[in-house]
Amino acid sequence: MGFDRALRTLFASAPTTRGVPGCEIAEADLSAGERRHAGALMRVNHVGEVCAQALYQGQAMTCKEPAIREAMAIAADEETEHLAWTERRIDELGGRQSVLNPLWYLGSLAFGALAGKLGGRWNLGFLAETERQVEAHLDHHLAQLPWQDKRSRAIVEQMKIDEAGHADMAVRLGARELPAPLKAAMRVTARIMTGTAYYF
Repeated sequence: MGFDRALRTLFASAPTTRGVPGCEIAEADLSAGERRHAGALMRVNHVGEVCAQALYQGQAMTCKEPAIREAMAIAADEETEHLAWTERRIDELGGRQSVLNPLWYLGSLAFGALAGKLGGRWNLGFLAETERQVEAHLDHHLAQLPWQDKRSRAIVEQMKIDEAGHADMAVRLGARELPAPLKAAMRVTARIMTGTAYYF
């Protein structure tokens, strides 16, 4: 089942049951440069969602607590919505997905499996910190997107709300605060990934 989920994440169109945020907003008149930039930012966000699928899968595979596994499954379903939204927006902007998606997926799966092996509270701590960093990253993208690209903005804003909800869920379930050096290492890794995904 995990292998099937990986194939669907990487090579199939993601399903969505919620309406795409901003779909009722008229397409903005963007210049070629603005369209390229917005498409690259949405590609980075799509990579983030590919990684989220792998992280949740890895964490659930090695997590021994049923309640935590169930909570992660619910969060993973919401992340699938984000995958679908960013995929659709990339297409609308005439962009493309990252050619390195399989690499991002495998790396995130390994990180997730390791976090799950550390035990429930550390697993949740890793999830909470990941979501906090994603929320900050989405804030940065809201500042970077062309102001008139309201369709992309609506997607990113809703993703930000959902990510904050996932972090809150992890804290409620007993997430442990990660050591500062580990948080810093996660930020550096994320910076490398997002910087690379913007171009590739």
